[in-house]
Amino acid sequence: MNQMRVYVPPFSLTLKILIGLNLGTWLIAQVLLEQYAGLQFSRYFALFPGKVLFDGYVWQLLTYMFLHSTSSIMHIVFNLLILWMIGSELEARWGRRFFVGYYLGTGFGAAVIYTMGTGLYSWATGTQQSLVIPVVGASGAIFGLLLAYGILFGERIMHFMLLFPMKAKHFVMILGAIEVVSLLTSGVGGGEVANLAHLGGLISGYAILLGWTMWQRRGWSRKKGKTRNLRLVVNNKTDDDDTKKNGPKYWN
Repeated sequence: MNQMRVYVPPFSLTLKILIGLNLGTWLIAQVLLEQYAGLQFSRYFALFPGKVLFDGYVWQLLTYMFLHSTSSIMHIVFNLLILWMIGSELEARWGRRFFVGYYLGTGFGAAVIYTMGTGLYSWATGTQQSLVIPVVGASGAIFGLLLAYGILFGERIMHFMLLFPMKAKHFVMILGAIEVVSLLTSGVGGGEVANLAHLGGLISGYAILLGWTMWQRRGWSRKKGKTRNLRLVVNNKTDDDDTKKNGPKYWN
């Protein structure tokens, strides 16, 4: 009798560290120290667009990624589950260095896009609300990982809302469309979900992958150019009669 095998994604050291940092920050800093000891941890490490733009709290563009909502445990659970399931394959494909750089880069890019977007929105409308509402969570980086997964493993089957099977590339497209519609209906600073940060993760992920691909192609073209232009001169002594008649010999 054949038994159904359940695929369990590998749990690499990289993922253990990233997930451990998220869990440790949430449980120790936010739940214990902030909720019970009264320390204002999120005040300095969550993403406040106004503080980044006007007070120089630029570290928040990275630190917000390791904080999550304390009012709903599902926020951190879903983010870390996706980080594990999708991140394991991407790290196996890319290697640790590029995977970590991409993860942090998309999270940082999402924060920059969100901060600039809310800043422009505040300037255009005269509303300051979006500048003072904190943003926490790794969702921007998670959306960046989803984009990469949809590009690299686009034919894989994923389940939308855990029920409807579809190709990964279509899954990512639907998520992107939902974020665009949600942003248009709720506004830049409206609602409890930072839709602009999610879109920022998608945009940042695409920009990083595009830039990396162009950089690689540039390196390959240089190597090919050097290979084509390589000339190894041999037997070029001036007193060689054959060399004088036929010229130097080369290896192409």
